[in-house]
Amino acid sequence: MRSPNLFLTTRRSESWTVFRRPPSKSWHSKNLTSWEEIMYLRNGTQTTANTGAARSRGITRRKLIQGGGTAVAATALLSSFPAPWLRAAQPVKIGYVSPQTGPLAPFAEADNFIVGAARELFKKQNLPIEIIVKDSQTNSNRAAEVAADLILRDKVSLMVVGAAPETDNPVADQCELNEVPCVSTVSPWQPWFFARGGKPDKPFKWTYHYFWGLEDAIGIILDMWSQPQLQTNHVVGAAFANDPDGNAWGDSEHGLPPALAKHGYKLVHPPHFQTLTDNFSAQISAFKQAGAEIITGNMIPPDFTTFWTQARQQGLRPKICTITKALLFPSSVESVGQTANNLSTEVWWSPTFPFKSSLSGQSASQLAEAYTRTTGKQWTQPIGFVHSLFEVAADIIKRSADAQDPAANLDALIKTNLQTIVGPIAWEKGPVKNVAKTPLVSGQWRLASGGRFKYELIIVANGLAPQIPLGGKMELLA
Repeated sequence: MRSPNLFLTTRRSESWTVFRRPPSKSWHSKNLTSWEEIMYLRNGTQTTANTGAARSRGITRRKLIQGGGTAVAATALLSSFPAPWLRAAQPVKIGYVSPQTGPLAPFAEADNFIVGAARELFKKQNLPIEIIVKDSQTNSNRAAEVAADLILRDKVSLMVVGAAPETDNPVADQCELNEVPCVSTVSPWQPWFFARGGKPDKPFKWTYHYFWGLEDAIGIILDMWSQPQLQTNHVVGAAFANDPDGNAWGDSEHGLPPALAKHGYKLVHPPHFQTLTDNFSAQISAFKQAGAEIITGNMIPPDFTTFWTQARQQGLRPKICTITKALLFPSSVESVGQTANNLSTEVWWSPTFPFKSSLSGQSASQLAEAYTRTTGKQWTQPIGFVHSLFEVAADIIKRSADAQDPAANLDALIKTNLQTIVGPIAWEKGPVKNVAKTPLVSGQWRLASGGRFKYELIIVANGLAPQIPLGGKMELLA
């Protein structure tokens, strides 16, 4: 009777090296001529490095053979090695959920590139990490379902997610419920924390988040709008979706309304619209009637295309238009043609950010160039943050006392202090226990004077993150 391969491990240079017995060898005692026969290096050469250690625990070749069966032999041998060696024989499973299809698919556009690169890096660095990817389909119920599958069926030891509250929140909720550590990003921290029922005095245990907050976004928006070369009547029309992001932005206590009032702006704030609506006439009419010269909002890419097209058709001509979320992506900008010139948005990552990857050593510029070279596509902001998720995950696994144990991974997660391609990440000084903040600036899309892509994103305000260089000054819409 043959037995499955026996996997053993030893630790060298802080990474796990796997030893295994080739499948061609039999477990029959007549073929087991020495201890060395069941310990092979990857290149097929034998090793006796642990023979003495095993014997010191009272297990000899004679006892092993006298065990009389493969199960006894395996048990006897395995019991001679420290538990961490045995646990590390299986790869550590990390779950990753993103909206690869549906209206928020642009957030996952670079997934194949980033995940593929992460797998190669883990392999080169001898990190026994398996990434299991699931598609949320831009559906919160689906996101919760696949997260539960990753936890209960695939037995992941760590979850990572980064694609707006529609995906982040249900995945995090499943992790909190099932006691699996989760690292999330690409959502302002308020919609992630408060919309899930978090309270500063009652934080979450298993779920942690890094990104900027609404206070930062409002700060960089005002930084743009207040530049001296811009002259407006300070009347702002706001179009927010009826979703966690939009409701957080429009919140009367913690969102945009009180901040604008404090700085002398008049806000026109019609009822929040349903996502994927095909009619923005009510919002456009309200903005025109109030004479709004500044338009802002938070919406998904298809909604912006509909809104901006109808606004132009109905004669709405603001001097400034700043839209968060939708205008992160070149595809959204290009969808409205020449009228996109000087549209503005938040910038949470770009090739000009002065940070490097702890995993690959690449600069932000090098990572963006690698993406374009590999895919032929223009860089997008999620590239940096999705890459950073795997930086954080690798760092957690390396420092964990037992990477197969969610509780040990949680302990390592909480102690994270890492320089990443999106900046430093540490949960010691966040606005609440579960949140770490990353730098934020703002930019404008400009028609490119040359090159392979139609538009380029220029950073025009960096008051909250002066370490990130400016590329120009804010300009009014044509």
